[in-house]
Parts: sequence; structure tokens; C-alpha cells
Amino acid sequence: MNELLMSTPGDHYNWPMLKIRYCTTEAAVAAVLPPGFGLGSRPEVTLTVYNVPVNGQPEQGLLSTVACNYKGQEGQFALGYAIDKEAEIFISQEKFGQPKYPAEIKYFRLMDQIGARVTHQNYTFLEFVGHVTETLDNGPKFDEYEFWVKYSRRASYTETGFDFPPHVVNVVSNYGTAQKLKVEGNLILRDSPWDPFSERLPPESKPETWLWTPEFLGRSVNLGDALDAEAFEPWASTIGNSRWRGSNGGPLQA
Repeated sequence: MNELLMSTPGDHYNWPMLKIRYCTTEAAVAAVLPPGFGLGSRPEVTLTVYNVPVNGQPEQGLLSTVACNYKGQEGQFALGYAIDKEAEIFISQEKFGQPKYPAEIKYFRLMDQIGARVTHQNYTFLEFVGHVTETLDNGPKFDEYEFWVKYSRRASYTETGFDFPPHVVNVVSNYGTAQKLKVEGNLILRDSPWDPFSERLPPESKPETWLWTPEFLGRSVNLGDALDAEAFEPWASTIGNSRWRGSNGGPLQA
């Protein structure tokens, strides 16, 4: 067995991530990408349910991304990190532009059975029930490119604009794979004004699902280029600290 999988029973360090990926329409992905970002090679949505240690304590979360292209680099634009750990939410947004927001996460593996449920503002918008069917090839080491946006809106009741204009944050993660398992199951996306996957990113293909135990080889987070501040302004009002485009008055898009 891979030595990375041989840890003390119950240790959160080696929890596998539940990866769910499906295709939606190009128009749906284009609608959630802010100016400066283009479509990726496929209109894919990736949902990652995880339980990993952050600052010495486990963090359960759901990372939601869409495939994109930024200045010729294929990658993932992060719509949100729904997490169960308040301590990480505000500093992550302020320091990095990482779109974390509070949610209730239920995620378990019992033998070959897999279950996940994510609730935000009393809306259970995602459920998954499945089971492991086979062991997959680990594949080669790889780099993953993820994009966040950091900005600070103008401190004024009447004026629009920014005190710190929107900048792209480039996140490059270096991974290997300790174990990859194929999962068969059912993904349910329910209507929610706070996490509108079923409305804005509806599945157009059967989800591909697997359990992934990563090898964390490295990560860099760097401030990148500025975006067009005027064009980005409509994307500055978001839903519940995520990157879902919202409005000043509530969760729904204006």
C-alpha cells in the first residue's frame, strides 16, 4: 500500500476528496465568468467535497469551479468554497480573495458507500449518494491552475468603484495521486437562491465521479494582473461571500 495512505486511523490528513464533474452549456459558464476570463476547452463544472486540515484543524467544504481560460492558461475559476469553519472565511477573502462562505457539510465514507450533503441558509442544495466500484490508475503528477479575484469596494454609500481595484489571484497547486477510486452514484442539485447550480449551471451530461487522495507537492498563491474595474463592477455584488453574481439587496442576481 502507498505509504501516504498508511496513517493513524481517524487521522483527517488522508481523507479522500469526492470529485464530481459534469458538462453544462457554454452560455451558462460564460454568464458566471467575469470580464477578462474566457471559456475553457469544455464547459465543465467541478464540485469537490473535502475534509482537510487547515491551520491545525479539519475543514470540511465544497469547492465549486468552472473551467476557464485566462490569458491563454486553461484553469478553474472558483465560484466558492462552502465551508463549516468560520475562522477561515473572512481572512481568506480579505488576504487572498478566496471566496469562502459558511455552510453545513456532511461528508462520509463507510466501506464502499459515499455520501455528501451541503446546506447553506437552510437550503440543502447538493446531495450525493454513491459507492466505490473500482480502483483507477493514479496517472502522472500534474499542476492545477485556479483563479480567484481580490478587490475592495469603495467605502461610500453613494459612489461606486473600488479602493483596491479587482486583481486576479493566480493559484498553482502541484499534485500527485496516492489513490484514485471510481464512484458510481446520484448527484442531486436542488433549487436555491444562495447556490443556484440547478438554475445557472444545470448538468448537460452524466457526472463523472471519483474519490481522490492527493499527494500535496506544492502550492503558490500570487497577486496577478488587474481586471477592467468598470467592466467588473456588476460582478462585485455577490451571493453570500461567494463569486456567484448577486445584488446589493439579496441573494438573487439583479
